[in-house]
Amino acid sequence: MNIAGAGIIGTFFHAPACDRLEVLENVLIRVDDAGTITDIHPPGDSMRTLVEAELGERLFRLPDGHYGLPGLVDLHIHAPQYPQLGLALDEPLEVWLQKYTFPLEARYADLDFARTHYSVLVADLLATGTTTALYFATQQEAATKLLADICIEKGQRALVGKVVMDDPAACPDDYRDESAATAVAETRAVIAHIQAHPKNGAGRVLPVITPRFIPSCTDEALAGLGALAEECGCHVQTHCSESDWAHGHVLQRFGITDAAALDTFGLLTRKTVLAHSNFLTDDDMDRLVSRGAAVAHCALSNIYFANSVFPLRHALEKGVHVGLGTDISGGPSASMFEACRTTVQSSRMLAEGTDPSLPADERGRPNSAIDLVTAFHLATAGGGVALDLPIGVLAPGYRFDALAVDTNARAGAIRLFDETAPAAVFQKLIYGTTRANIAHVWVDGIERTP
Repeated sequence: MNIAGAGIIGTFFHAPACDRLEVLENVLIRVDDAGTITDIHPPGDSMRTLVEAELGERLFRLPDGHYGLPGLVDLHIHAPQYPQLGLALDEPLEVWLQKYTFPLEARYADLDFARTHYSVLVADLLATGTTTALYFATQQEAATKLLADICIEKGQRALVGKVVMDDPAACPDDYRDESAATAVAETRAVIAHIQAHPKNGAGRVLPVITPRFIPSCTDEALAGLGALAEECGCHVQTHCSESDWAHGHVLQRFGITDAAALDTFGLLTRKTVLAHSNFLTDDDMDRLVSRGAAVAHCALSNIYFANSVFPLRHALEKGVHVGLGTDISGGPSASMFEACRTTVQSSRMLAEGTDPSLPADERGRPNSAIDLVTAFHLATAGGGVALDLPIGVLAPGYRFDALAVDTNARAGAIRLFDETAPAAVFQKLIYGTTRANIAHVWVDGIERTP
């Protein structure tokens, strides 16, 4: 069911703002040949009959029990770590990287290994509703180009970055860039490959400059990547103040916070996404707001590695752009529905506290909880704002990246009994949707469901 150059009738939910769920009930959405929404007609609209007649056989309807959502935007994925999903969560971050993760990522020098695992990852994410993915690839140039090729082939909207990690004191001998100059040159080569790809004329896949994080990079590499970001205007992604160890490393090395250090290297821009960022200060948040940079909030992986709960509501109140990430494989679930749920849960734990030995009024951080609508907004529209892309909202001018959830699927986890109110249906969708419930996935109006 391709919707590009066609129209679709059904009931859709989207959250264009943190505090606003909109129900587009029984609307007709028309999409142009390029996959952009051109107009939306409510039932009874005098234009609707004319539009329906014009579309003819190019008009589709969601069956009863099917509901549409914007495509989900995952702002933090380590693509090579997919084989490790659900494994190796028994060590702190600094040990986990050396013991499990770097050895796995090094295996992607074998392009047959890389092709097999990357193909499964991209197909699985599309099938679970992730229409846009921000990927850390590996340190290897060739394998990173291959990941971009697979995203282009399968039609996922993606941003793909070669990981830069050149510091001999922090990176394994068999898995690091030879030098800062080599790291920058190979990053430039990946950018050129993606931008010149003959099947990527629409720019659905974009390059992203990717210093792994400050602890793995020399000053020379960070400065070179900052200069490259200014030159090409590309997106930037890295980790920021994820854990006590990572945050403390930068403070000790530079005497300033992670966000401030990244800014001095020119790596904090309107197109920057900082993963985790649990220990941002108020000054850091103000700095992000002034630069237009965003945070990829990874609530599930933060439980395992971050040593704290990100103050999400405070960041939103400060005006920081925030979206959600799964952090495959630091988070043991690839589902953005799970990311929404854990985001709500962790915010409530921060608000109410976790130490039962403390009095209730001393146990938590008041006014920290967020609700399901906010989490859904962050997983869709918030991700679009973070990436500065017209996605995540069902409105004219936005791309028709969307999914249809079948609440009648017996193998799924949604059970609607007497729930007919839109707010109740929405809650069931976010709390219950599994892969078996997802009937269709579209990117740019083209069906991408495997």
